Amino acid sequence: MRHAGLQNVEACGAPVVQRLARAIQISLVGSILLLGGASAQQEPSVAPPEASVIEENGSAKPVAAWTVMCGRYPAECGVDLSQPVTIALNPAVWRTLTSVNRRVNARIKPITDIAHWGIVDRWDFPDDGFGDCEDFQLLKRRMLIERGIPRRALRMTVVIDDIGEGHAVLMVRTNRGDLILDNKTNAILSGPRTGYTFVKREGQHGMAWVALNGGASPVTTANR
Repeated sequence: MRHAGLQNVEACGAPVVQRLARAIQISLVGSILLLGGASAQQEPSVAPPEASVIEENGSAKPVAAWTVMCGRYPAECGVDLSQPVTIALNPAVWRTLTSVNRRVNARIKPITDIAHWGIVDRWDFPDDGFGDCEDFQLLKRRMLIERGIPRRALRMTVVIDDIGEGHAVLMVRTNRGDLILDNKTNAILSGPRTGYTFVKREGQHGMAWVALNGGASPVTTANR
């Protein structure tokens, strides 16, 4: 399926066998790095990175599971036009972003929607401690809103990840560019540094989604 036609983020990654193989490989590599005195886990940036704006490129069809979620949680999908489209990235905001990103990544255990809900794709809050990529990001957004960051600047975003699969991240739109919160890393990165292809995100003027310019990577096919 071409990334431009993605309608869901299904398992947010590879099939189980591939996941296990990668997990074993990562474990072995991590052991080697630890023996060499290096950390296998990427540490979060200590200061905001240089970021760029991920440009819009017309309209896009919303993710089907997002639309279903909107029926359960209408407030998650509405746009308050009185809120700013970007936020000022100051030290306090940066500390909040990094703290919430790390806290949710550590707190939630990853699981596919099939294993969790018995359906291919469901967007929901991981209130039971389990979830897949979009569930991580929905919780991060809820926590950031509770800490005073406007929802309009926090956009759910669909990408093709570094292994060519559908994935969801949270885009934080700031006056210093667009930053990405991800459950795959505690580091908050600019779009190009993620290595992802940016497909589409929630719009900021209503419930319609917008297509993105692709960001960091060439057009690719998602093997899910």
